[in-house]
Amino acid sequence: MIECVPNFSEGRRKDVIEEICKASRVKGAELLDVHSDSDHNRSVLTIVGNVEAIGESALFACAKAVELIDMRKHNGVHPRIGAVDVVPFVPLGNASMEDCVNIADKFAKTFAERFSIPVYLYGEAARSPERKSLPNIRKGQFEALRDVIGTDKAREPDYGPKKINPTAGATSVGARRILIAYNVDLDTDKIEIARKIAKRIRESDGGLQGVQALGLKLENRGVVQISTNLTNYKRTSIFDVYEAIVGEAIESRVDVLDSEIVGMVPRDALPSAELGNLMLKNFSQEKIIENRIEHLEDLN
Repeated sequence: MIECVPNFSEGRRKDVIEEICKASRVKGAELLDVHSDSDHNRSVLTIVGNVEAIGESALFACAKAVELIDMRKHNGVHPRIGAVDVVPFVPLGNASMEDCVNIADKFAKTFAERFSIPVYLYGEAARSPERKSLPNIRKGQFEALRDVIGTDKAREPDYGPKKINPTAGATSVGARRILIAYNVDLDTDKIEIARKIAKRIRESDGGLQGVQALGLKLENRGVVQISTNLTNYKRTSIFDVYEAIVGEAIESRVDVLDSEIVGMVPRDALPSAELGNLMLKNFSQEKIIENRIEHLEDLN
């Protein structure tokens, strides 16, 4: 079984999100979760399926997003380069990373050719070391990429045209291990505090191993957020990240409001003893991926 977690640059228009979700439904694949955020203006789908169906499900969902999302009108606090921002494929159970790399490469080529969209391969599917990291590909976001693609050789896509698609932008497609997206909200509107904390905890600035972090301002709530990705949750857990942020928040004399998981997580990432200590909002056992796929063996 393969997991696909496509991220779309739309988190406000419910009708558009519903159309994208509807398009993902094909035989052999199942949509398990949808997470939308209006400040990020982004939706994250979690789809699982067999090797044959998962690429088709993702392609249909992405086709609908290309049809309905116009990047010229998009704004949100989360970094993005396109209507279909990123499409990762993740091995579950006995599936191999090689399976996911092959699916990612095939998907990237088909998507780029069909919709005339530049596509960048990342993670285990990357063709160069610097493209393993998604933040490297997203540098400058849609607006900067639009200006340099075609003139800067380092920004040439792996598939598709050497120019931005005017409405759909560009897309990253990759293969990776399970990643946990985890956000913590602070009771302040001072973005400089969020950015300082994010810098202190992320690995690239000497912080926690396997942690990527950004400080974002959530205008709708009047607070700031530490938005993190845990690329190795067995080395640095959700609880480790939460405790680090709490410590930094205390130092900055602000309170932690709550935290959230974006998408789904494996069972061993959330020991029941720790659940009550994380101030998680909108969490249920349905967020545990094993709880949802145990009855889906017939997909294979």
